[in-house]
Amino acid sequence: MTFRGRTVTAEPGQSVAAALVAAGITDWRATRHQGSPRGLFCGIGLCFDCLLTIDGAPAERACLVPARDGMRLGEADSDGRA
Repeated sequence: MTFRGRTVTAEPGQSVAAALVAAGITDWRATRHQGSPRGLFCGIGLCFDCLLTIDGAPAERACLVPARDGMRLGEADSDGRA
């Protein structure tokens, strides 16, 4: 997988969020008004802190998406947001 141009590896069965955290990437978006960093919080899909653009689809919950080879993570959507 690639996260904003950086190669990220994942273990079999790992979620995208778990793979990012294992690679030392703990935040991948910021809140709209305050710009506060957000990443993995609950890890079970109840909150929305881990939202991430995955393969061009914005606002995916990274904790629920299984990691797989070739994924593009965090690339900006058509509005320029990542």
